[in-house]
Amino acid sequence: MLRQKKAVLFDLDGTLMDSMWLWEDIDIEYLGRFGHAPTKDMQRAIEGMSFTETAQYFKERYHIPDTVDEIKAEWNRMAYDKYAHHVKLKPGAYGFLREIRSRGLLAGITSSNSRELIGACLRSNGVEDCFDRITISCEVPKGKPAPDIYLCAAAAFQVSPDECLVFEDIPMGILAAKNAGMDVCAVEDAFSADQRDYIRTLADYYIRSYEEVLDGTYETLAGDRTAQR
Repeated sequence: MLRQKKAVLFDLDGTLMDSMWLWEDIDIEYLGRFGHAPTKDMQRAIEGMSFTETAQYFKERYHIPDTVDEIKAEWNRMAYDKYAHHVKLKPGAYGFLREIRSRGLLAGITSSNSRELIGACLRSNGVEDCFDRITISCEVPKGKPAPDIYLCAAAAFQVSPDECLVFEDIPMGILAAKNAGMDVCAVEDAFSADQRDYIRTLADYYIRSYEEVLDGTYETLAGDRTAQR
């Protein structure tokens, strides 16, 4: 999986960190203030959106009076303690990150989340030093499934897309990396379990734990993996 690769790029939520559970609680609390409740179609609609795009979506769909910046600030406030103290790495991730470091490969975070929350959970899990760069979707023109965030990360590392290996957990993220011309390993997560079959048609590899990368028991997937939008 890592042969001929120079950079390894990780989505954060649901991929590197077990964190998707907390956003359901935050959505319920936040939308409840305005008399609304999250729905499955809403959750699917925002997959891959940047933090800013998601705030804009909430503002327009639910007629929230706060500005986009105020919405983002409130989400950061609501989530910060959980990211700083309760969000943990996926199984085997710590050992895999150290293995990447030992091989001299570049490592980056490519996330739709905010820098504040990303930094909080990397520090609390003792892996902040494992990454050479953090790229967030708010820094590029379009969120996932557009390839912007992955092309930006590759350019910053001065490597070509085919020299990058990406770890992602949801279809929009996988498509973003494939649209950038990168190989993708899908990471199993409970939040996207109902999309598992579709995810397996998109990715190049599939793991249930990062230990499978270390011991070579990961799945190599077959089939058509042409990028879609």
